[in-house]
This record gives sequence, structure tokens and C-alpha cells, in this order.
Amino acid sequence: MASPIFHMCRADEWQAAQANGRYDGSSQDRADGFIHFSTGAQLPESAARHRTGQTGLLLLTVDPDKCGEALKWEASRGGQLFPHLYGPVLAYAVIRVDPLPLGDDGLHIMPAHVAGEGV
Repeated sequence: MASPIFHMCRADEWQAAQANGRYDGSSQDRADGFIHFSTGAQLPESAARHRTGQTGLLLLTVDPDKCGEALKWEASRGGQLFPHLYGPVLAYAVIRVDPLPLGDDGLHIMPAHVAGEGV
């Protein structure tokens, strides 16, 4: 398996996805036309930029090999390549789901597996 990719979503969004067997992204993802992902190295900055202070978030760890050709690596922040999924995340591609609690500084505390990108 390639290194996993990560997506932050609200718990209610994931609950709805579980009922459907697929996750179609947040309202922002749908507006952008793709689901935003980050690598483990990119995730802390992505969380700080886009989700600081938000409670009730979950972190989806996804196997990129199960995303098919809809997964594209595209230049974004600072020219870094970010994984963007032009389609839904199918339930079988999600390896694990973890809560993203907030620290005292308003930043999310990442699960231990993110740093090493091991599952």
C-alpha cells in the first residue's frame, strides 16, 4: 500500500457517508469540485489553515490505491503536490477514522499514526 492520505470532516458528515457507503465531501469540497486530502506531512498545516478551533471533527485515513484514477496529485500551497479526489470516497478505501480533539491552543491534536504515516 502507498502511504495513506488524510481528510478532515465533521462527524455528522461521516455518519451520513456510512449510511450511503460513500463520502461525497464537505460543502467546500463539493464547491471546489474535488475532495481535499493531505499527506501526513501536510496535514498539520492544512488543519491549522482551514480547521483551527473547529470541534467535532474526524480524521479519515484513506488508502490511495483504492481511490483509482479519480485521485490526482495537483500543485497547491507553495507548489506542493496535494491529493485531490474527483469523486466520492468509497467506504472500503477508509482504513481508519479517528477523532481530532483540540489542544489548548485551538489546534488539532493529530493521532500518532499520522506522523509516521503507518496505520
